Amino acid sequence: MNRPRILIADDTAASLSLLSHVLEPQGYEILAVSSGKDALKLAERAQPDLILLDVMMPGHDGFHVCRTLKAEDSTRNIPVIFITSRNDTASILNGFRVGAVDYIVKPYQSEEVVTRVATHLKISGLTRELQQRNAELEAEVARRVEAERTRDKATQRLSTLASREAQRWGLEGFVGNSAHTKRILADIERLRQFAKTSVMITGESGTGKELVARALHHHSPRAEASFIPVNCVAVPSELLESLFFGHVKGAFTGATSDRKGYFELADGGSLFLDEIGDMPAALQAKLLRVLEDGEITPVGSTKSHRVDVRVLSATNADLSAKILSGDFRQDLYYRLARFTIETAPLRERPEDLPLLAGHFLKVFAAEMGMAAPSLDESALSSLNRHSFPGNVRELKNVMERALILSGGKTIKREHLQLFEITTPAPVAAPSATSRTQLDNVPMNLEAAEHTLIQRALEQTGGNVTEAARLLNVNRSRIYRRMPATR
Repeated sequence: MNRPRILIADDTAASLSLLSHVLEPQGYEILAVSSGKDALKLAERAQPDLILLDVMMPGHDGFHVCRTLKAEDSTRNIPVIFITSRNDTASILNGFRVGAVDYIVKPYQSEEVVTRVATHLKISGLTRELQQRNAELEAEVARRVEAERTRDKATQRLSTLASREAQRWGLEGFVGNSAHTKRILADIERLRQFAKTSVMITGESGTGKELVARALHHHSPRAEASFIPVNCVAVPSELLESLFFGHVKGAFTGATSDRKGYFELADGGSLFLDEIGDMPAALQAKLLRVLEDGEITPVGSTKSHRVDVRVLSATNADLSAKILSGDFRQDLYYRLARFTIETAPLRERPEDLPLLAGHFLKVFAAEMGMAAPSLDESALSSLNRHSFPGNVRELKNVMERALILSGGKTIKREHLQLFEITTPAPVAAPSATSRTQLDNVPMNLEAAEHTLIQRALEQTGGNVTEAARLLNVNRSRIYRRMPATR
């Protein structure tokens, strides 16, 4: 640690020697000069921690030196103590007026000098520390002000986007004249003023369940707040509670700051739980408690707080079968399904098909900066004959590819890429080769499951949905096993 540095300026050699003799044993580094001019030069260059200054010196007197030191940024904060034989009131007042922190009159007691020097060095150190903390706080305040300004700008942009989102996902987002589409629109309108009622949306994959959820949100008093979509299958099991309910700093390794969960992010708005049928059992119980109490407790915290969240859920699974098998809580089902909306597959509402196809062409054409083309009779005929196992999602992809292939011109049959999924052929009796392969399957049930999932993923090119269909299991089962099969 560096020794505190003291500059002594006195034109009397005896005074310089005496002060040095008093202070050096205290562990201070002493710098000595005999004129005011030299004091100014050395103070600028050496940056002492404290200056002892005589008043009567040749050239520049002590008052002039102190006034000059306090006028310069580099020396302004160095504490100055006058140590002089001038003890008249005017001199003492002038000493403090020009910026000194203390005034010692000769002759002095050595202990007095030592004590006053030590006191002012300590005060100076604390002052520097306080200034540093103030600078850090000012920087933090500036950072937060800038962050607030950025957040305000983001909020303004978000408001604009929210307005556009409402137009996209409100009732205007629905295209079709079928009885089923009209029934969904009527249900959304019916629920408009029931913004606390939880709604479960059922239907095949690709039938627009999220579209219905977004329309419920944007066509309600909650439209100005957040719509938070969550895929229950994709949530890592080890982060379930943290992601849904948040956590506080230090709650677990890696929790370096407080973090809001999905429920808090959706406070005042809607939380959309997609594929709710695959929600882990441990989370089902906690979700039920939140729905009943309206309170969440972040991980690592002992304090709970209320949230106002409307929960919208969706599933393509048979929840009644899951309830019977014990994979889904019946009480949670009743809490989530206060009102249910069923989306129909595209094959059951063929009258919506040409309207949806034309709608998607307009959307994609606008994004590509071109006029929307029409579909000729051959294209419409092909679309009507197709079963659309992927439903509206598949139709959307087909129309985007058709627009690209046609170059913006009339969509014809050859521009449509329609893929029929055929039913697998009956399984034949195992051949000698297949029996050999079966012999290689581990007898351990869990290991055998890993092997079968690995083979299914290899056969389907890593497509989890196809692998699940091949094995006749739920996708969540494959997701849970995938880390072990990669």
